[in-house]
Amino acid sequence: MSLLNNHRYALITGIVLALVVWIALSGFHVGPFNEAGLARWIHVVAGVFWIGLLYYFNVAQTPALADAAADKGGPGGAGITKYVAPRALFWFRWSALVTWLMGAWLLSLSVGFVNAFTLHSGAQVIGVGAWLGTIMLVNVWGVIWPNQKKILGIVAATDEQKAQARKTAGMASRINFILSIPLLMCMVGQTHGLPFLK
Repeated sequence: MSLLNNHRYALITGIVLALVVWIALSGFHVGPFNEAGLARWIHVVAGVFWIGLLYYFNVAQTPALADAAADKGGPGGAGITKYVAPRALFWFRWSALVTWLMGAWLLSLSVGFVNAFTLHSGAQVIGVGAWLGTIMLVNVWGVIWPNQKKILGIVAATDEQKAQARKTAGMASRINFILSIPLLMCMVGQTHGLPFLK
């Protein structure tokens, strides 16, 4: 079946299936448009893409590339840097942007965008999460992606510049990896309560 052989078709099929499930669960009665529900759904799906790729980079790809570089008789990491990394970085950076935009939309519909970012009463938990997500987005587009373009040869760079770019992108990615854990706690904690507290 061709939709199972192509990730784009599978993604589209998943979205269509979600809409079918939504209509079926609503008893085939499509009521008033739920703007916040749509923003939340897109925010969560895009966030899973973003954080999933962030975790892949930090716990699988980066250590694998280090092992490949240390293995003098092995195949090296050329296949990953040529075929995997550019695709993963495409989905990574755009899902980060969509996640942030949908989160901003959702904040404007719930606690208020400004209230969240000023940590207004009742919005502190989600506000901290919003700040962490914003820092992470800036790292993706302002630090990780510009340096990855040098590493991948999209932008001309000397070997010394590529080595520095690897270090800079790696540290920014590791910072995002660390920040993602309290970020997820805040995202869930706004509606479900913070862990360890009653």
